[in-house]
Amino acid sequence: MELVVATKNLKKLKEIKEILKDLKPKISSLADYPGCPRIIENGENFKSNAVKKALKTAAFTGKLTLGEDSGLCVNALGGKPGIYSSRFSG
Repeated sequence: MELVVATKNLKKLKEIKEILKDLKPKISSLADYPGCPRIIENGENFKSNAVKKALKTAAFTGKLTLGEDSGLCVNALGGKPGIYSSRFSG
């Protein structure tokens, strides 16, 4: 099985490889496809961003693709920063 993980985040890629290790897939990431179009994560939630990343990457590579998106949702901050986590601290 070959799987493209739609991420440039090496820590997330490592975590996903660890989770899937028993399946022994051949895993690549966006780093392996430098011509892949830039994906703007402008969805309303983590799921919509992950789906967008998966669909655009799969269309470009022609391969089975896993999209991911994550962030911090802090109760004391009313669930923020959420999807804006990477931009929250400037």
